[in-house]
Amino acid sequence: MFSKLFSKNKASDNRLEIASPMTGTAVPLSQVPDQAFAEKYMGDGVAVEPSEGKLIAPFDGKVAHMINTRHAVILEHESGLQLLVHIGINTVALGGEGFTAYVQTGDEVKAGQLLIEFDMAAIQAAGYPVITPVVIANEEESVESLESRFGAVRAGEAGALQVVLKT
Repeated sequence: MFSKLFSKNKASDNRLEIASPMTGTAVPLSQVPDQAFAEKYMGDGVAVEPSEGKLIAPFDGKVAHMINTRHAVILEHESGLQLLVHIGINTVALGGEGFTAYVQTGDEVKAGQLLIEFDMAAIQAAGYPVITPVVIANEEESVESLESRFGAVRAGEAGALQVVLKT
């Protein structure tokens, strides 16, 4: 039933399945210990409690913005949808320590491409949660409806977010 409901097909090319950008457990944004994400001020989506320190591209697109401290990236899909992935909470305070970026603003990326590696143990030892919000940054302009899938996710696995794009 769900594969029919959320599959991208010729009759409905305004549907976009966004793969999980990391391996771990997907949870509702309400579980993020940061009001801006939990209350969806930054956009709607999902959060991932990562089990490994790798962030991959969830779709083909471009890097609209790599934050200079490498803890967050905004990716843009060819449809114009922008996805913000913010590794951890308040991790900007680390000044880039524990984060290695493999792409920069303006780069074209392919689904599955490694974007950022991060040291989960170092982030946690510094007192920061590694829960990672994955939100649609420009939801108002680009999204008609959004469905999130919770539970175990694998990096590159389709269906973490199912989006119906505005036409």
